[in-house]
Amino acid sequence: MKFATVALSALAVSLATPAMADHHAAGTEAAASAYPMTPQGAADWVAMVEKDMFDFSVEYGRVLWLNNTYIVHDSDQLAAKYGAEATEKSVRYANEAAKYARVEGLDAEVARKLDILRNGIVMPAPVRDGAATELNEIATKLGSAYGKGKGTLNGEEINGSDIEAEMGNLDRTPAELAEMWASWHDNVGAPMRGDYQRMIAIANEGSKELGFADLGAMWRSNYDMDPDQFAAETERMWQEVKPLYMALHTYVRGKLNARYGAEVQPATGPIRADLLGNMWAQEWGNIYPLVAPEGAGDIGYDLTDLITAKGLDEIEMVRTGEQFFSSLGFEPLPETFWERSQFVKPQDREVVCHASAWDVDNVDDLRIKMCIKKNADDFITIHHELGHNYYQRAYNQQDYLHLNGANDGFHEAIGDMIALSITPEYLVQIDMLDEADVPSADKDIGLLLRQAMDKVAFLPFGLMVDRYRWGLFDGSIPADQLNKGWNDLRLEYQGIVPPVERDESGFDAGAKYHIPGNVPYTRYFLARILQFQFFKAACDQAGWEGPLHRCSFYGNEEVGKNLDAMLEMGASKPWPDALEAFTGERQISGAAMAEYFAPLKAWLDEQNAGMAEGW
Repeated sequence: MKFATVALSALAVSLATPAMADHHAAGTEAAASAYPMTPQGAADWVAMVEKDMFDFSVEYGRVLWLNNTYIVHDSDQLAAKYGAEATEKSVRYANEAAKYARVEGLDAEVARKLDILRNGIVMPAPVRDGAATELNEIATKLGSAYGKGKGTLNGEEINGSDIEAEMGNLDRTPAELAEMWASWHDNVGAPMRGDYQRMIAIANEGSKELGFADLGAMWRSNYDMDPDQFAAETERMWQEVKPLYMALHTYVRGKLNARYGAEVQPATGPIRADLLGNMWAQEWGNIYPLVAPEGAGDIGYDLTDLITAKGLDEIEMVRTGEQFFSSLGFEPLPETFWERSQFVKPQDREVVCHASAWDVDNVDDLRIKMCIKKNADDFITIHHELGHNYYQRAYNQQDYLHLNGANDGFHEAIGDMIALSITPEYLVQIDMLDEADVPSADKDIGLLLRQAMDKVAFLPFGLMVDRYRWGLFDGSIPADQLNKGWNDLRLEYQGIVPPVERDESGFDAGAKYHIPGNVPYTRYFLARILQFQFFKAACDQAGWEGPLHRCSFYGNEEVGKNLDAMLEMGASKPWPDALEAFTGERQISGAAMAEYFAPLKAWLDEQNAGMAEGW
C-alpha cells in the first residue's frame, strides 16, 4: 500500500485485542445506556465513534509521520503506544458495531457505516479469554520470522532483499535459481505451517462471532455486495484479461525454452517458477531482456536523461507532477505540503524511504514521503503518489468513515492511472521531449511488452493469493493439503510449477510476505484492472483518437472535473456509484486493459503461431 491513511480500520489490520476486556466493562455499560439498541441509538453511537476516531487519528498520524521520518528509540516507543491504542479502539468498535448491525429498521447510511466498522479488522479474535493474546503472539511471531528469513546461494546464507534481487539476475544459472527458490520456501515458509493454521482457526472463530460465515466471507464483505457475488465478479474480470495473459505466457515460455533448453524449460506445459525473475513469479519485468523484440531496446529517448537535460532537481520534479493536476483544473497543493514533506533522504538520521502519500489532519495537511532520486522511476512514482494526495483532498469533506477510496482497489488505481499518463505525448506537452524524438510506432511493441511483463503477468497471482486463503478459511482446501492447495492454484491460474518437488511438510505460501503478514491481496488485482478503466475513461472524455497507450489528457479541465466528481465521493457511496460517476460503467471491467494492450496481443499471436497455448 503506497498511501498512508490514518483511518483506524486500516491501522490494525493484523492485530487483535480482547474484544471486551474487563477494564472496558464499565464503559460498555455506560455506552449501552447512552446509545440504546434502537435505530436512533445506533446512529448516535456511530456519530460518537466517528468523532473519537477522527480526533485520535490526527494525533496518531503525527506520531506515525514522526516515526517514519525520524526513526529513533523514542519515536518507536510513541508509535507502539499509539498503535496499541488504535488496535484496541478498532477491535472494540468492531465488536460493538456487530451488535448494532442486528438492530431492525436502521438507516441505510448507518447500516453501511456499521459494516465498515465491523469489517475493519483483518484478523478478528473471539471474545473468549486468551484468544486475542494467542492470536497476537502468533501474528508477531510469523511477522518476525518472515523479516529474519534467509535463503542460500551457492551454500551461503542470503537475506530477503538480496535474494529478491538475485532472483532477477540474468547471470544466475538455473541451478542457482532453483537453490534460492527452494531454500527461501523451505527456510521461511515451512516452519510457519503449524502456527499459521492455528492463527487462522482463531480468526475464523472471531469472524463468526462478528456474524460472518468465515474469515474469507468477512474479507469479501468489504465490497458492497454479497461475498459470493464478489468472488464471481473477480473471476469474471479475470476471464476478460486471461487471453492476454495466455498469449504472454506462451511467448515467454518459448523464449525461456530457447535460452535454457527443454531439460530446464520444456516448450510446452507450465513455466518453471524460478525462471521468471521474481521469487513468486508475480512480475516478470526482470527477464525482459530475454524476451525483448529485436531492436526494441532503443525507444529514442531516456526519461532519466530528459530529467538531467532539463536540470530538474528533486523539488522541481514534484512541481512538474503538481502541474499535471493543475492542468486538469485542480487547486495547487497547500504551502504546508512543500514545508512538511520529505523529498530527499536526510543525512543526519534514519527514515523510511518507501514512497507514501499522507493526509495527516484528514483535511489538507498533505505530504509525500520519499527519498527522491533524479531518475525515471522516481519521476513516475511522484505522479503516482500525488494521485493519492489529490484523492485524499478531494474527499476531505466526507464523514470520517468515508475518508477512503470507494473500495480498497481505487486508491492504488488512481495513482497508477496517473502514472500511465506519462506518455511521450505528455513529455512533449511539458517541454521535456522534442516532438521529433517521439518514438515511432514500430517501437510500441517493445514498450507494451515491457509493461505487460509486470502489469499483465501479475494478474493471476493477484487473484489467486486470496483465492487460496478463502479456501483455507472455508475448508475447501483441507488442512492436510495446505501446500498442495497453493501449488494447485499456482498451476491453475499462473501456469507455473515449482523447480523442485514439494510435499506437505512445506508451506510455500508462507514465503510470500502478505500471507504471514495477513494483508488481503485482492485489492492489488482490482487496482491493476481499474487503472486502465480509469485511463480509458479519461482519454475518451478528452477526445483522444489515437492508440490508447499513446494517450495524453494533460490540460483537459473537463477530464479533471469528471475525475474530481468521483474522487470527492470517497467511500460515501457503494463503489459502483463512484465508478459510474467517472466511467459511466457500474462494473469493473478488463476491457480497457485488453484495448490498451491490443497491439501487443496481435503481435504475440503472430509470434506464437504454431505453438501450443496453455498447460
